[in-house]
Amino acid sequence: MTIIALGVLLLGAAAGLVLNAFQSNLVFFFSPSQIAANEAPRGKAFRIGGMVETGTVVRGNDGLTVKFNVTDTAKTVPVVYTGILPDLFKEGKGVVAQGRLGPDGIFAATEVLAKHDENYMPPDAAHAIEQAQKAQKSVVTK
Repeated sequence: MTIIALGVLLLGAAAGLVLNAFQSNLVFFFSPSQIAANEAPRGKAFRIGGMVETGTVVRGNDGLTVKFNVTDTAKTVPVVYTGILPDLFKEGKGVVAQGRLGPDGIFAATEVLAKHDENYMPPDAAHAIEQAQKAQKSVVTK
């Protein structure tokens, strides 16, 4: 009986450690409209997705730092990223960035993902843009 109880205890501890590690690495997705509505966590990592706003990509003097805006057509969030951007990163195209929102409202990205073909946009980003456009249309029609 003691061996069974010890086995169950060890199994429970292992399951607890696995679930804790999973929760630590869980990253949620937010649209620029959700960030503007203060639904995104401050100080925690999450993903932002939408379109790279045309005319906002500014490269730093160091050749690695890039500033750009991500929009869902309703709201816009400034993003800063230091690193090498994907070859397919372009203005007016879909993007998903992972990082943290700073107290100044600027999203500090640690990773930037771009579309992989002519018709692709990350599903979360496409859904966020669609929802923002619907919300914008309902405000205009009222």
